[in-house]
Amino acid sequence: MSTSTADQVDEIAPQFVDLQVHTTASDGALPPAQVVAAAQQAGLSAIAITDHDTVDGLAEANEAGERLGVRIVPGVELSTHFGTDELHLLGLHLSNTDAMRAALSEFQLGRVERAERIVATLNHHGIPVTMESVLREADGGAVGRPHVARAMVAGGWVKDFREAFDRWLGWGKPAYSDKPRFDVADGIALVHRAGGLAVWAHPGEDATAARIATLVAVGLDAVEVLHPSHAPSLVQRLVERVDAAGILPSGGSDWHGTHDGHRRLGGQLVPKIWLDRQDARVADRARIGATESL
Repeated sequence: MSTSTADQVDEIAPQFVDLQVHTTASDGALPPAQVVAAAQQAGLSAIAITDHDTVDGLAEANEAGERLGVRIVPGVELSTHFGTDELHLLGLHLSNTDAMRAALSEFQLGRVERAERIVATLNHHGIPVTMESVLREADGGAVGRPHVARAMVAGGWVKDFREAFDRWLGWGKPAYSDKPRFDVADGIALVHRAGGLAVWAHPGEDATAARIATLVAVGLDAVEVLHPSHAPSLVQRLVERVDAAGILPSGGSDWHGTHDGHRRLGGQLVPKIWLDRQDARVADRARIGATESL
C-alpha cells in the first residue's frame, strides 16, 4: 500500500511534548494563547497547561491549540502535604474542569490571604509594596509569590526576581509565608474526581521506591521523571522505580514563559509515547468506570 507524503513526514518527524507549562492564569509571564504559539514554534505536538490552583487558562489555550494545531492537555498543579513535607501534584487529562474549579475556589482565596501576609511583612521591613500592585501584576490570575516579586521589581526595591526570592520571599526568608495546601491523598482524589491522572511533580531525590509505593497505594498514577531539576542519573533511577511500581512516567519543562534561566519550553524532550501511554490509562479507567456503573 502506498503511503502519502504527509504520512511519511509524520513517521519521521520527532514527536515531543511538554506536560508542565504555566500561563498568566497563575504565575506565568505569558497569556495562554501566546504560550500555545510558543509551543507551535518549538515544534511540540502537545502541551499540558498546569497553572497553580486554577484551570482558568484552559479555555483560551484550547482555542489557540485548535487554531495552531497543538494539542492541549488540560491540567492543574496543586500544593499538597505528604506527611510534614510539601508535595506538588499535577492533575493531567482533566475531563471535568468545572469540578476542579469549584474545589479550588477556596484555595485561590487562600492565595490572596497569603499575599496579604507577605505584603504586610514587607511593609514592616520598610518595603512599601502594596497589595494593589501585586493584584495588578496577577491581572486576575491565581496570586502567587512571583506577582509579589514583580511588584517589588517594578517599585525598584529589588533589582530582579532572584534578589526578591533570595532576600525576601524564598523559604526561610523574612517575608516567606506558607501557602494553603491539603493532604496528598485528598489531592489525588480530587484529580480523579475531575477525570484526570495524578502525577508527582518534580519529586527529586524524595521519590524513593518506598515513597512511590506509599503514594501508589492512595492512587498516584505517574511521576514527573523529566524535569529541569533532575540530573540524568536521577532520571534513570526514576524510570526504573516508576516501571517497578507499575505506574507511568511524565515530564515537562515547568516553563513559566520567561526566556532566561534553565527552564525552556520543550527543553526536556519528553517523548510523545509517554503521552500516548497516559491516554491509554485514561481510556482504560473510563472503560472500567462505565462497566462498574452498569
